Amino acid sequence: MSNLFTRFQQGFPANRQQACIINPDDSVISYGDVQRLSSQMAHYFVGLGLQPGDRIAVQVAKSPMALLVYLAALRAGLIYLPLNTAYTDAEMTYFIADAQPSLLLCSPPRQQALQAVLTEAGSDALLEVLDEQGQGDWLAQLPALLGEFVDVPCEADDIAAILYTSGTTGQPKGAMLSHGNLAANAYTLKAMWGFTADDVLLHALPIFHVHGLFVACHCVLAAGASMQFLASFDLDKVMAALPKATVMMGVPTFYTRLLAEQRFNAEQCRNIRVFISGSAPLLASTHQQFAERTGHKILERYGMTETGMLISNPLQGERRAGTIGWPLPEVLVRIVDEQQLPLASGEIGSIQVKGANVFKGYWRKPEKTAQEFTCDGYFITGDQGYCSDDGYISIVGRAKDMVISGGYNVYPKEVELVLDAIKGVQESAVIGLPHADLGEMVAAAVVMDAAADAALDETELIAQTRKKLAAYKVPKKIFFVDALPRNTMAKVQKNSLREQFTHAV
Repeated sequence: MSNLFTRFQQGFPANRQQACIINPDDSVISYGDVQRLSSQMAHYFVGLGLQPGDRIAVQVAKSPMALLVYLAALRAGLIYLPLNTAYTDAEMTYFIADAQPSLLLCSPPRQQALQAVLTEAGSDALLEVLDEQGQGDWLAQLPALLGEFVDVPCEADDIAAILYTSGTTGQPKGAMLSHGNLAANAYTLKAMWGFTADDVLLHALPIFHVHGLFVACHCVLAAGASMQFLASFDLDKVMAALPKATVMMGVPTFYTRLLAEQRFNAEQCRNIRVFISGSAPLLASTHQQFAERTGHKILERYGMTETGMLISNPLQGERRAGTIGWPLPEVLVRIVDEQQLPLASGEIGSIQVKGANVFKGYWRKPEKTAQEFTCDGYFITGDQGYCSDDGYISIVGRAKDMVISGGYNVYPKEVELVLDAIKGVQESAVIGLPHADLGEMVAAAVVMDAAADAALDETELIAQTRKKLAAYKVPKKIFFVDALPRNTMAKVQKNSLREQFTHAV
């Protein structure tokens, strides 16, 4: 039996009254509650006629009940599609048409708009609501659904979730993650980071993302631990929760915001055994300042939507600033040149990976899947890096020019397509520029048509992109240029743009 929930359940605490989720008001959802509520939800989904392999798409605010929807989907053998709450109607139309879910859960304010999205996408999916308090009309039917749900038997290769990640073509791709992929990563991380039933994780991450859902929640569930479940990163709430936690996971922005708070000190961290950072590069200066303020060296690790976690600094041993550490057990990592030949220590090349955690491929895109794997089965991450003589790996850049802003991936081509479609824009190039809070911010160099409306200034261009893109993808700065720099093959030189505008913000 390879159903991921079944495996988690086998390790739940014998005392089912132990807290799994601790709310900000100190009320709890116990492991017994998790088992009961996920069982009732699974019964409900099956009662709707959903069959193993059907998709549930979810665009809702973070809440304990939203997490339980995911667990119920696992139990019923359904495929879970977490969708960023910032996605616009245009983005949602694409996802719905591509994934063809049988059920869409949304926040109440989005219900009317998403009903229209379903119609536009040609979808007959059922639409239910779940609000930020974890309430919805359909939940009132759950108490009548008695009897423990028998988890649907799954093979390790069966798909558990699809997470959309954009690409250099601008068309998002659905990364298919299996029960086996997720289990392999969960139990490796549990062991590597020393999770036990005594741990309390401070959880302030979103749960539509690999970091918050598969890394954070899975470590807790695999260990039978507890988590303080915050709706988002609220500085005051995080400060209040820290003394009651033993582990905190976050994006670098979380740590820079804590350092900017004068009240934050070692006393706040007195019970923390490890701080973990990911989803974006952690500056060496942040690592150093955090250690000086708290005595804790942040543990930085590296992963991707398609793979989960791949590389980590050690729990015991040197956590080296500016590096992502060593490959996880059972994960093969190699750094190669353009001819796919292995490089010596210190030489920069393409990072490629293989392991049980690596995804099955992209949903309904076999050709794209084939392009992303080598002939001997390694996944091409698109990141450039090098390995030190003693095995620490460092990332130096992204071959695909991806921007990571506040922990979220932004693929330039997707933003460029929106900008280029605006009447008066001749062409654009999107880059990432340093940002003290977000790590990187999205910026764009734009060439205007000679006859463009004079009113089409920076403010107007940003306003128009905001109509089509999630807020984190919208450029924060636009530079108007006469022409984009190109090489002899007419390829836009984004390095030149970054050099030109890095100090202009």
